[in-house]
Amino acid sequence: MHEQLSSYIREKITISDEDLEQVLSYFKMMKVKKNEIMISPGETSQRIYFVDKGCLRIFFLTEGGTEATRHFAFENQFATALVSFITNETSKEFVQAIEDTNLYYISQNDFYHLLKIIPQWEKLYHHYLEYAYVTNTNRLMSFITLDATERYRQLLAQNPGVVMRMPNKMVASYLNISQETLSRLKSKA
Repeated sequence: MHEQLSSYIREKITISDEDLEQVLSYFKMMKVKKNEIMISPGETSQRIYFVDKGCLRIFFLTEGGTEATRHFAFENQFATALVSFITNETSKEFVQAIEDTNLYYISQNDFYHLLKIIPQWEKLYHHYLEYAYVTNTNRLMSFITLDATERYRQLLAQNPGVVMRMPNKMVASYLNISQETLSRLKSKA
């Protein structure tokens, strides 16, 4: 148990066996079914999830009620409604399982407790925050500087799993294009 999470942590930080064991003791396993919503707008994000197997999607609804996908978290990635988790304000995002998914999760209280007692845990948190910042900034820049074709090609190059594993509707919402445009781009590729 915890093998994948343990490997992930050891890849990102140097941590003693004793500290790692303590960190892992705060994580609990859960299985969620395809399409299950774990966080909804109006709720406060109280957990960070680590994907052991499956996929989580973080999305929000536009003013017109259309789903806009912000992030997919596949195996070996952490995910949550991060703004809510950090600020303790209600979330504006959904966190949803896109496939039957096995997760490890840690509560917000336990997560912050580990930051106080295990200095190396803070390095892992910094890594996660930096990854989230870079990912979101690069996506924002792509929406401003790239056309639909270039965004699709960039997604294929950087994260082909999204195109291969996710339904076209979700891929299109992630790229901020219509499903028709996505179908056209796929047929040209």
